[in-house]
Amino acid sequence: MNRRLFLAAGATATASAFETTQKKTNSLIELRYYKLRNTSDGMPKRLNDDLANRYLPALQKQGIKQVGFFGNLIGAASPYVLQVTEFKNLAQLEASWEIAAALDYVRMETSLLRSFDGLPALEMPAVEAGRAPRVFELRTYESNNFRTLGKKAGMFNNGEIAIFRKTGLNPVFFGETIFGANQPNLTYMLWYDSLAAREANWKKFVTHPEWDRLKSTPGLSDAEIVSNISNSMLNPLAYSPIK
Repeated sequence: MNRRLFLAAGATATASAFETTQKKTNSLIELRYYKLRNTSDGMPKRLNDDLANRYLPALQKQGIKQVGFFGNLIGAASPYVLQVTEFKNLAQLEASWEIAAALDYVRMETSLLRSFDGLPALEMPAVEAGRAPRVFELRTYESNNFRTLGKKAGMFNNGEIAIFRKTGLNPVFFGETIFGANQPNLTYMLWYDSLAAREANWKKFVTHPEWDRLKSTPGLSDAEIVSNISNSMLNPLAYSPIK
């Protein structure tokens, strides 16, 4: 099926449900995995060169600038490139797929998220010349049903994101999955100065008195509202605007 027709059909099928939950300030965030092989003709290098020299400039020309490209630091299924992109609307998402038509990869997996009210727009870390590369973490929380997922999202919106910031867990985005695998779930991304900083700052978080009070609220323990947590550690690629 022509991708333009496919996206148009998907947009039509979900428009009414989406419009009832999407606020004007909330963005769409796509997680797109380009699955690769280490081939003798250098597939990973070809893809990265094309993303850096053709695809990213074309995105930016379309006004799509909140985007990052990441490789796998700790996690399964290497090699791959993860593209994280913020869109204002479905038309921008469609444009990004049209631009990507000629990219070379083995398979692609994608999911679409709606940003949280507590962090409605993707936050790009400040670019600082000469600093060591940051470490990024992508975390996914699955829930038993959408009711319990809503409770976990509510925790983030109403206190947990603020505690993250206080303890050095720096957010890039938080989003609830609209389309993707293993629903219902939410996914968020954090950044750290280093893996050592990650360990130190998570320790600050889990011992913070405000977190202790929040997680002790009846009905909000992980055992009641979170069925699985998975994560991967990522490094920003050299051409990534998010780094």
